[in-house]
Amino acid sequence: MSAPPSSPSSSSAPQSSRPVRRELLEGPIAATLLRKSLPVVVGMLAMMSFNLVDAWFISRLGTEELAAVSFTFPVVFTVISLAIGLGIGTSAVVARRLGRGELDTVRRRATDAALLAVVVGVAMTLLGLATLEPLFRLMGADDVLMPHIRDYMGIWYLGAAAMIVPRVLNSILRAHGNTATQGLMMALAAGINVLLDWWLIFGAGPFPALGVSGAALATVLSWGLMAMVLAFHRELRALFDLAGLDAKGLADSWRELGRIAGPAALTSVFTPIALGLVTRIIADHGHPAVAGYGVGSRIEAISQIVVLALSMTLSPLVSQNAGAGQHDRVRRAIFGCFVFVLAWQLLIWGALQGLAPWLVAGYAETDEVAGVLRSFLWLVPLGLGAQGVVILAVSSLNALHRPALAMRLSVIRLFVLTVPLAWVGGRLADSSGVFAGLLAANLLVGLLAWWQIRRQLPPRAS
Repeated sequence: MSAPPSSPSSSSAPQSSRPVRRELLEGPIAATLLRKSLPVVVGMLAMMSFNLVDAWFISRLGTEELAAVSFTFPVVFTVISLAIGLGIGTSAVVARRLGRGELDTVRRRATDAALLAVVVGVAMTLLGLATLEPLFRLMGADDVLMPHIRDYMGIWYLGAAAMIVPRVLNSILRAHGNTATQGLMMALAAGINVLLDWWLIFGAGPFPALGVSGAALATVLSWGLMAMVLAFHRELRALFDLAGLDAKGLADSWRELGRIAGPAALTSVFTPIALGLVTRIIADHGHPAVAGYGVGSRIEAISQIVVLALSMTLSPLVSQNAGAGQHDRVRRAIFGCFVFVLAWQLLIWGALQGLAPWLVAGYAETDEVAGVLRSFLWLVPLGLGAQGVVILAVSSLNALHRPALAMRLSVIRLFVLTVPLAWVGGRLADSSGVFAGLLAANLLVGLLAWWQIRRQLPPRAS
C-alpha cells in the first residue's frame, strides 16, 4: 500500500494560508462527485446560451449576417478545442501533483499553465488575423459574406486569449476541487453576454449599432471579464508564483502540460470532423433526413449534459487519488460512474420516448421529418449510456496521464466505428439504418472503453 500523501504543511516554500481541499482524496465518492458536478451542469447550460443568444440576435440582422457567422463556427471551435485541450492537460497535471502533496510544483505548474494560455492566445490572434481572408475563401465564403466575416472574426481573433485563459484558470480550480467558482463565472459571463449583445449589435442611445462586430465584441468582453475576475480570485492568486519564473522551469512545465494537452486538443477537433462526415452521410437521404437529424442532434447534446459535467469533475478526482497512490478509490470512482451513466442515460431514453410525440409535433414541419425524428429518438439515445462510458473513459485516461490511449479510443469511436457503421447502415436501411449504425458503434466502443480502463488500472488490493 502506498504511503499517504504528504500534508500541505510539508512543503518548505511559502504556501497559501488556506487549507488544501482534501475532499477529492477523502470524501465519499458519490456525494463528492454529485456536489462538484452540479455547478458544472449550471455553467454548461449557461454556456449553451452564448451561441443560442448570438444566433437569435444576429438572425435579426439578416440571412447574410447569420450565414457569415455560421461560417466561422469551425474556426471558432478549433480555437476552443485548443483551449479545452490545455484545460484537460492543466487539470490532470495539477491534480496529480496535488495528490502527491507536491505543493511547490503545483504552484509552478499552475503559473506556467496560465502563462502558456496567454502565449497561445496571442499566437492565435496573430495567426488568425494573418490568415483570415485566405482561410475563409478556402472554406467557400463569397464576396457577399466576406465583409461580415471580417467584421466578426477581426474582433473575435483580437480576443482569442480571452477565450483560452479562463478555461485554463477554471481547470486549475477544478483540479483543486473547486467547481462552484467555474459555474458562477460561466453563468455571469452568459448573463453579461445577453445584455452586451442587445446593446452592441443594435446600438442604444448615443452608442452606434455595430452589427456582427457587436456580437463578437460582446463575446470577447464577456470572456475577458471572466478572465479578469478569475485572475483576482483569492485561491488562484495564492497559487501564482511569478517570482520563481525561469526559462528551464517554464520549458519543463510546458512539456509536461503538452504531453496531455496536445492529444486532448486533437481529440476535441476530431469530434466535429466526424459529425460533419455523419451529416454528409445523412444528406444523401434528403432534406427531411438532414432536418430530423439536426433536431435530434440538439436534443442529444442536451441529454448528455450530466455526463459531460461528470467527466469534468471525475478527472481531478482520479488524478489526485492516482497521485496519492489510492488506486482502489480510483477504481471505485471510475466504475461507479460507468454504472451511473448507463442507468442515467437509460432513464433519459425512457423520458425521451414519453416526450417524443410532443417533440415531434413541435419540431417536425412535415410527416417525412417527423418519421426521421421519431426514428432518431428511438435508436440513438439508446446508445448514449455506452457513449457516456467512452466519454468518462477518455477523461479518466487523460487524468491517469495516458493521453495517447485516450486519443486512440476516440479515433476508434469516431472514425473506425461511428462513420463506417453509419454509412453501412444508410446503404442498408435509409436514415433509420444510419441511426442504427450510430447505436451499434456506441455499444461496441463502450465495451472497448470498459475493457481498456480495466487493463490500465492496477489489480485490486488484496
